[in-house]
Amino acid sequence: MEKDSGIILDASVLAGKPVIRGTRISVELVLDLLASGWDASQITQEYPGISCEDILACLRYAQELVASERVYCADQRGRTPSEPPSIPDIE
Repeated sequence: MEKDSGIILDASVLAGKPVIRGTRISVELVLDLLASGWDASQITQEYPGISCEDILACLRYAQELVASERVYCADQRGRTPSEPPSIPDIE
């Protein structure tokens, strides 16, 4: 995340959750509102301390997290590539 993105992580604000700079409005809240069908004008009307640019910064933050996510696929037996094969019990 770029330093001047408008999103900050500060341990003293909302336990370090990402928030819009200068507010206690979390990225999570903005994403939840958007996922619930709110549009940018509804959000900025209800939360006048943020702008459309702040909402876009939240979306960029989420996009960067998803883009950097690592996915580990399981094989047909349900193991991830890093797991050693299990040894069957012999009775």
